[in-house]
Amino acid sequence: MEMKERIQQKARELFMRYGFRSVTMDEIAGQLGISKKTVYQFFEDKDSLVEAVMQKEMDYMHNECVRQMHESQNAIEELFLDMECMEEVVESLNPQILFDLEKFYPSTFEKFKKHKNSFLLDIVRKNIQRGIQEELYRSDFDIDIVSRFRLESSFLAFSQETYPFGKYNPLQVSNEIYFLYLHGITTPKGKKLIEKYIQQRQKNKSLAV
Repeated sequence: MEMKERIQQKARELFMRYGFRSVTMDEIAGQLGISKKTVYQFFEDKDSLVEAVMQKEMDYMHNECVRQMHESQNAIEELFLDMECMEEVVESLNPQILFDLEKFYPSTFEKFKKHKNSFLLDIVRKNIQRGIQEELYRSDFDIDIVSRFRLESSFLAFSQETYPFGKYNPLQVSNEIYFLYLHGITTPKGKKLIEKYIQQRQKNKSLAV
């Protein structure tokens, strides 16, 4: 693995675990057993390293969303695949991370916001349109309003103000929001599929233990 990639990977690991603000360039270098000077050969400052890490995360999100869309048999399965992906992310993520990004790295946060409000919003909208065509989702609501509601609510699990860290489990909050959303938009046909996928999830988890 090239040194630049090693630095970026280690930085991601530390940022996700401890947040952007608390991790220093010295700590990243120390974890890799290299000098801070070596880190600065590839990244001129911490801001550029944070930006590189977040760009890679956005690329990963993009690829995962496209994969889920193509591999799923229907709109509800697509959301269950997304839920599994989110569980992996939330379990390894410091909930402080988005707050850190917005407060201390505003230019990178703006890029993330643009990605969220363009690509991610489009993915949500396409899932709703797909579900309506498959008669799994109701058709008596405004797609744009509900798409934006879904997108914004998915980030509530990381809101310190709404769900204080330590008092609420971000993973539980995320899953509760998923199921409330799904039950709110599905038809009776869709609700049967939800139950089917819930049973599959429970079976898979029991086999994994």
